[in-house]
Amino acid sequence: MRKLLLHLRREWYAYLILIVTSIVVLLPLAMAFIGSTHDDATIGAGRMPFWPGKHALENYARAWVKGAEYGAVSVRKLMLNSFIMAFFIAAGKVILAITTAYAIDFFHFPFRNLVFAVVLVTIMLPLHVRMFQTYQIASQFRLLNTYIGLILPWVVSTTGVLLFRGCLRAFPRELLDAAKIDGAGPIRCLWSVVLPMLRPHIAALFVVMFLYGWNQYLWPLLITTKPEMQTVPIGLVRMLGGPEAATEWGVVMASTVICLTVPVIVVLFGQRHLIRLAEIGK
Repeated sequence: MRKLLLHLRREWYAYLILIVTSIVVLLPLAMAFIGSTHDDATIGAGRMPFWPGKHALENYARAWVKGAEYGAVSVRKLMLNSFIMAFFIAAGKVILAITTAYAIDFFHFPFRNLVFAVVLVTIMLPLHVRMFQTYQIASQFRLLNTYIGLILPWVVSTTGVLLFRGCLRAFPRELLDAAKIDGAGPIRCLWSVVLPMLRPHIAALFVVMFLYGWNQYLWPLLITTKPEMQTVPIGLVRMLGGPEAATEWGVVMASTVICLTVPVIVVLFGQRHLIRLAEIGK
């Protein structure tokens, strides 16, 4: 007990920061959950109490099956579109990043340093800089309102290449030499030797890139014109109504709470690998 008190006295500022940060993060989420259980009249009048109401089942069922009257897209459709987009963006980024880093670091081909330099230069050219040109290409290839159009421009990750190349440069070459002596080819070495050693890095990059794809707003806004192809950020914004329609706050907040479940589950499943990666970094 005495050791615990001494530890708290030394680290009180860290715990204070954690408590304040937790309140700042969790309070809006708690208010969204409470608001999702009340009717629109209570919320609109500014009289929402700090405890759950009696309209939770109605609001959540409406959000899941139909969505808000103004948005006219159900949450399950929005979540499906966002999940497909985020999953394949994350998977594509991981696969391309690790294969590119593996090829640059382990294959001695001409101008490989030049190839890596070109990859580094692309960091200065994010998608937002070339958004108009990318949209034109997607339009010419009839990729508007398609999953391929949502996913393809985002599957390349220069950050992932840098991450994996840094890991591979510190990779023990003796393991690869032993695998080659046993007759393993380049693909076999990658699959059986390299990938198991980089599992925490792969999981961490996948989680980060999944959240990155899930939260995309500008590109889906440009490339999707049909309501059934909208993603979560666009759908939630359009549920807020407009001059000709009142906002159904109960349904909007219920939709927000439902849409939070997917990224939370992904982070919880990847948390073990993220912690292990942090321990490796130490």
